[in-house]
Amino acid sequence: MRTLARPLFVLMILATLLAIASCAAPTAPPAPPPQVVQQTVVVPQTVAVPQTVAVPQTVVVPATPAPAKKVEVNWWHISTKDPGLTYWQKLADDYMATHPNVTIKITVLENEAFKTKLTTVMQSGSPPDIFQSWGGGTMVEQAKAGLLKDITANMDDAWKGSFAPGALAVYSYQGKQYGVPWDMGMVGWWYNKDLFAKAGIDKTPTTWTEFLAAVKKLKAAGITPIALGEKDSWTGMHIWSYLATRIGGQAAFEAALNRKGSFADPPFVQAGEKLKELIALDPFQPGYLGATHDEMQATFGNGKAAMELSGQWAPSVESANAADKKGVANLGMFNFPAVEGGAGAVTDVVGGGNGFAIGKNAPPEAIDFAKYLTTASAQSQMASLAMGIPVVKGSEVGLKDPNMVEVQKAFAAAKYFQLYYDQFLPSAVGDAINASVQTIFAGTATPQQAAQAIEDAAKKNMK
Repeated sequence: MRTLARPLFVLMILATLLAIASCAAPTAPPAPPPQVVQQTVVVPQTVAVPQTVAVPQTVVVPATPAPAKKVEVNWWHISTKDPGLTYWQKLADDYMATHPNVTIKITVLENEAFKTKLTTVMQSGSPPDIFQSWGGGTMVEQAKAGLLKDITANMDDAWKGSFAPGALAVYSYQGKQYGVPWDMGMVGWWYNKDLFAKAGIDKTPTTWTEFLAAVKKLKAAGITPIALGEKDSWTGMHIWSYLATRIGGQAAFEAALNRKGSFADPPFVQAGEKLKELIALDPFQPGYLGATHDEMQATFGNGKAAMELSGQWAPSVESANAADKKGVANLGMFNFPAVEGGAGAVTDVVGGGNGFAIGKNAPPEAIDFAKYLTTASAQSQMASLAMGIPVVKGSEVGLKDPNMVEVQKAFAAAKYFQLYYDQFLPSAVGDAINASVQTIFAGTATPQQAAQAIEDAAKKNMK
């Protein structure tokens, strides 16, 4: 437009002048013909401007999803009192709020009633979807009978990797996962730091030789080295089972368990021999063979012994049984020492705890709920309520008791977690272990004889 404007205007003026001239009087002489000036008019090229064409869009309206299928998950647990009773219900309510198609039906039973009722439903072939389990031998028998669901494929790397590996292994059998742990504890040497200092022991022993040397130092200082309540035979059994774990490692126990080996094999005999070395030093308080577990705790809690081998319950029980109801003020814990030349690692632990097995007919939602129960958030809240020691990484931040923090650190570092022998094995074999180890303490059987008695019970009760 800007190129054509001036030439057209000039032409229009010229045309107007000519028209005026043609209207003049005819008598006037004709005007000379105007000089014709040729102008070059630059006409721009026509630019094709694309037209916007409105193309109607196809609007895809998503189909209304079908309502999720209603699912009921049956969950049995044994927390009959608070804080557990209320907290378990809260977790179920929170899950159902975000999964409206799922109903968590909770059955709460006292420990013995739970075992009785579970046996009945197991015999009928209809186990609960999720139920209280301590892992070990009972769980293995349930798995062998086809009563549990193999959830190995559901254990993605994130979920599997969130657990302390040793604790997770308690709920597996032959490489397959049948449940998950919820809380775990372990047996360790609890010790009175003030009495150690008095005896001139400046570091905790890490080998069996160092441990025996510490016992001798305590004796020399006039201090009873170890409190023990051998009337409750399982207390002394822990010393023998730890020695067997340190000497034979996981391989020796599993060989005896799977009947490819024997409880009379060298590691179990040697465990008795090492125990005899300790007994020969007379390290226990007077009358220990007739003392109960709580009397053992009182001896330690009253400062009358420097050590006791006990579980995570020890700090609270020893203080409850102490005369001042406070117990050992300067308390510490260390792992059971390694036995030189043994196959087991000093980080391997003996202990136990609680978890959940998955019944064979459980729907996928049951497994998802178990995953929810073992999130770091759920575990941390559990720890803050002092319901137990969590097994999921990161959840230890909820622990308030520094003693429990020590326990958590110890079992979290364990690659091999050995469930208590008397819980892992059939009850008849567990009873035989406790009784046979007691004969070593009493001096009525040799280590070889004690090991053979355990093996005889295993032959009879383990197929």
